[in-house]
Amino acid sequence: MGQEFGGPLDFATVLHRMRPDLQRVEDRLLEETALEFPLIGDILRTLILAGGKRLRPLLLLLAAKPFRYDLDRLVPAAAGIELLHTASLIHDDSLDGASVRRGQPTLNALFDPSVVIMVGDYMFARSAMLAASTMNPRVLAVFAHCLGSICDGQLRELFAARRTDVSLDDYQHRIYGKTASLFAGSAEIGAILAEAPDDQIELLRDFGGAMGMAFQIVDDVLDFRATENEIGKPAGQDLRQGTVTLPILLFFQNGKATSEERAFVEQVIAEGAPDDDALARALQLIRTSGALEEALDYARRYVEDAKALLAGLPPTEGRDMLAAVADHALARRL
Repeated sequence: MGQEFGGPLDFATVLHRMRPDLQRVEDRLLEETALEFPLIGDILRTLILAGGKRLRPLLLLLAAKPFRYDLDRLVPAAAGIELLHTASLIHDDSLDGASVRRGQPTLNALFDPSVVIMVGDYMFARSAMLAASTMNPRVLAVFAHCLGSICDGQLRELFAARRTDVSLDDYQHRIYGKTASLFAGSAEIGAILAEAPDDQIELLRDFGGAMGMAFQIVDDVLDFRATENEIGKPAGQDLRQGTVTLPILLFFQNGKATSEERAFVEQVIAEGAPDDDALARALQLIRTSGALEEALDYARRYVEDAKALLAGLPPTEGRDMLAAVADHALARRL
């Protein structure tokens, strides 16, 4: 079980206490939308303002809390991490042909693909400039590694599309690159800038990685459970695009589906659903198979592993806050 600390602290309390510091990050992010192309700048501003809880910048700040917490040093890096995340979403939407993100029209829905790719590249460049402004070579190395891992994860997803022979190992590598690596890098950069000891920098990187794995698994479950209004994008998108996620893998493995049901879902993945009724049937088969609950058990174990790592940090409020954020990765489930 995960290590318990001196709380209780919940995620809402963490956000309340960190709000002034996160506002500094928010202000820095909005400065990056002041482009010479007002329409694109307005859309980027809308995307940034719809950016949710700012988990990655929050994780970066909290990783610094138990050590030398210097907000002036941390804010540019935190803003850079969020811009890197936003840029990756822009490219992801372009690759997927997605028209909605965070409840708003994507750039992909409004502009030619060449414009979208250039805007994404611009955001990657701005995020790198913010990372460089820390004047810390180690931070730049982590940032570059995160960027490479994100691209690796996206490539793995592209090449695995509509394949039904994806393994659990394949899936874990893909989601670590696409999602968890940025959580790991956020925590690592926060600890580096706060001058934490090397062993605790490594610990926080591992904490962020485990938390990020749980976050993505829950996200994959929500794709089956939630409505478009709740997740800000069309539900069932993974199955529609032939992307095999953990719930689909477990559906194939748990032995509860008949051979006919399994063959039907495999056909939807490999060939695409011929109509909405076929997609709805495939979604319902997976929902009622127990696969979603099994997937959440995987996420729960990642959260427990993440919280257990925190025992190696100084017993501070920052450590308690990190535990609450790890719990939130799981509590997002509906």
